[in-house]
Amino acid sequence: MKFSICFEAQMVDTSRESEQRTFYEAVEQTVYAEKMGLDGVWAVEHHALTQYSHMSSPETFLAFVAGKTERIRIGHGVICLPPQMNHPVKVAERVATLDILSRGRVNFGVGKGGTQQEAGTFGYDLAELQPMIDESMYLIPKIMVEDEIEHDGEYIKIPRRPIHPKPYQQPHPPMFMACTRDESLRNAGSRGLGGMILGFSTPEDTARLNGIYREAFSNRDPARQVGYFPNEYLAVGCPTIVSTDREKALRIGLRGQRFFAQAIHYWYGGGAKPDVEEASSEEHIAAVKKAEEATVAYLNEAKIPVTAAATDMYNVDHAYGTPDEVIAHIERLEAAGADECLMLMQMGTVPHEAIMETLTHYGETIIPHFRKKEARAKAA
Repeated sequence: MKFSICFEAQMVDTSRESEQRTFYEAVEQTVYAEKMGLDGVWAVEHHALTQYSHMSSPETFLAFVAGKTERIRIGHGVICLPPQMNHPVKVAERVATLDILSRGRVNFGVGKGGTQQEAGTFGYDLAELQPMIDESMYLIPKIMVEDEIEHDGEYIKIPRRPIHPKPYQQPHPPMFMACTRDESLRNAGSRGLGGMILGFSTPEDTARLNGIYREAFSNRDPARQVGYFPNEYLAVGCPTIVSTDREKALRIGLRGQRFFAQAIHYWYGGGAKPDVEEASSEEHIAAVKKAEEATVAYLNEAKIPVTAAATDMYNVDHAYGTPDEVIAHIERLEAAGADECLMLMQMGTVPHEAIMETLTHYGETIIPHFRKKEARAKAA
């Protein structure tokens, strides 16, 4: 099991001072995460989503933390591929440069972005993006590997050119795809890509999604491979706050989760802006369940299927609690098929001190538990 930290750059206060502090704290958290034995750091890419995510330039953030670290993997989770947002030549150049400067530590995820708010910022209709995402997805690894590239596609046209530099990793960094629904997991598996379940799935949902991904991967057609090698790997979102004070961990984690859900629903579905007050863990759970009931009622009225993907943000079965409780939860994710826990701590209302405390518990107790278990399994 691998452990990584994932950043959205969420914040309640959107002043310049708060924005700056959020990024400075994320850098400090990443450096400390490496010290505590975590395996990777991932940064999302979002645009024009106030409060929910101010991580609009992950390539800059990741380059900065790469220069402050030595071992931890550096992950784009993910680069959005609409050509006017990120042209494939620029993506190939940036990823290769980061891979060189980090001495081969880059993980490279791809996707399209999640909202019309973002797509419209660059002049696109979200519903029309997938074909151009697919074209770019297949093209970028070719740019990173071939001496010269020439492409005359439906959405992207590149005259014959040499593109530099080439990546440190041979032939290119491992590739991943953002996955939130069954079909996207099938696509990732059938194309030989690592899957990234970026959500709030329960271990039981994770097991079901893992089955979809592994089946698609094992039955894939090599002709559909994205990139020059397959990458069978499932990274799973794992919201987490850890403390010896169980109520404190639950209260902070659930409050952060409510902010996360409210912030994204504001941009995805026209909900109210986040307004989360201090409350007990029981009050937060009751509020989450009430929001879930309202969402289900809306979906039913709109005749939209109620799926786990539509309601997973209201799941409260996460790695919030004492170190022993968190170990038990992660063992359920491990049994469900996860290769990596994408640990989400930087949810808007979560204070920096709680994230640093959580990382300490991972470094001193949780990760050593799994490393010892893995060592025993190898020795058996």
